[in-house]
Amino acid sequence: MNTQEPKVHDLHDAENEPGSPPIALAELLLLASVFVVAACGLVYELAAGALASYLLGDSILQFSTIIGTYLFAMGLGSWLSRYVERQLVAQFLRIELLVGVIGGLMPAGLFAAHSLLPPDQQAAFRVLLYGLVLLVGALVGLEIPLVMRILKRQAQRRYALRDLVSQVLTFDYLGALVVALAFPLLLVPQLGLVRTGLFFGLLNVAVAVWALWLFRAELRAWRSHATACAAALIVLALAWLGGDRLTTWAEDRFYGEHIILRQSSDYQRVVVTAGNAGVRLFLNGNLQFHSRDEYRYHEALVHPAMAAQGAPKRVLVLGGGDGMAVREILKYPSVEAVTLVELDPQMTRLFASMPLLRSLNQDALLSKKLSIVNADAFGWLEQQPAERMFDVIVIDFPDPSNFALGKLYTTSFYQLVEQHLSASGYAVVQTTSPLIARRSFWTVVKTLEAVGLSTTPYHAHVPSFGEWGFVLASRRPWHAPAQLPPGLRFLTPETLPLMMSFPADMARVDTDINRLSNQALVREFEAEWGKVH
Repeated sequence: MNTQEPKVHDLHDAENEPGSPPIALAELLLLASVFVVAACGLVYELAAGALASYLLGDSILQFSTIIGTYLFAMGLGSWLSRYVERQLVAQFLRIELLVGVIGGLMPAGLFAAHSLLPPDQQAAFRVLLYGLVLLVGALVGLEIPLVMRILKRQAQRRYALRDLVSQVLTFDYLGALVVALAFPLLLVPQLGLVRTGLFFGLLNVAVAVWALWLFRAELRAWRSHATACAAALIVLALAWLGGDRLTTWAEDRFYGEHIILRQSSDYQRVVVTAGNAGVRLFLNGNLQFHSRDEYRYHEALVHPAMAAQGAPKRVLVLGGGDGMAVREILKYPSVEAVTLVELDPQMTRLFASMPLLRSLNQDALLSKKLSIVNADAFGWLEQQPAERMFDVIVIDFPDPSNFALGKLYTTSFYQLVEQHLSASGYAVVQTTSPLIARRSFWTVVKTLEAVGLSTTPYHAHVPSFGEWGFVLASRRPWHAPAQLPPGLRFLTPETLPLMMSFPADMARVDTDINRLSNQALVREFEAEWGKVH
């Protein structure tokens, strides 16, 4: 009878190897590593998607293609893991170091590359972006299969395969859940994209370091692995120390003017620049206003509705956290109360406290007539009682470049606006460029008409943006007001009616109605503005 003990390849049993940690501890640390590598892998995916959206345009297309490419690469990495047959621990350690260094440096590298490449070389940037996503995704795809095989070998006498798979996937999904919540709510607002990537790169290297200690008895070239771990830690630590400097340098090149404020809120990256020509505000890299001509935009947005109403008392502003629209509204003595609903509290805080920004809105956000609500406009309107009415509703949202913004241009949203608009009231919507995005502009017009409102489209030339469009909506026809508030720099009673005339290249075209179920406007906007970038 053969009484020979079963052999354990590559790994010594803890009972027979005094230098090895107990098996229970090894299993615990390996499962903890699953949690960490899952968290790190998801961070690199989210960071790449956020960067693509930030640098190439705020679009659902960027996130969708990045996530699809990353998941494909992970599947490719999992398939390639079948060819890793020897020295599993050493291979796992090397992969962790590669993921940590490449994934951790990816946001910083992409920022730098985008700043160095000329504007007409976006194709080269896309090749770099998707090349890095494929590489990092493939490396991440290798991690979990290798950990599972190491764990199986470590605990082969105590766990069935189904129990092992269950444990590993549980920790994997838990790590993904934690990061999915922390990334937008904590990590990016507190650390920024560059340092978020570096932080999780350091976590990947930390997994390699504890694998180095945990399996020190079986690693053949322990000193070489230890040197590689130390080098990776030094590289990422130095990058961490220079993270702010890199972000500053990249943004300075991107915006081309002196940056006087740069902050990441829970919702967006806020950058304010100042130069000889004036002050500019950027949200996620997109220009919101230039102080040299913002008066044209805000006078055109506010006064056709306010003056036509006659004597507005209660006014609602949706968006417009910079306070410029409120500044124009307060020029009407009849106004008793203004409610400003702005999603990002950081915006209203900045424009109510920073002296330079306060001078632009003339302290409008400090007015006693104003109530500021930091909430999602869609949800806030849904919660208002039916009897709460407004004489004028000013809708000043960013352009519908993704589905989250597109919902604010749908029939569902405009029905809420119609319900809270007084019988003699007017709503006005900023509506992108009728010249560059002609179909997008008329889609908004048709959507407002679909909820039973009468529309009066018009446009104005704002040098920083070009030809820009607006739409008045009401239950009664619009008539040009006989007078406007004194002191306006752009509008006059004589020129106002001319804004309602559209030349042939901006004339109305037939479009779809924008509904929550189809989000036709987002597709139109992406197609039209994509041709200019």
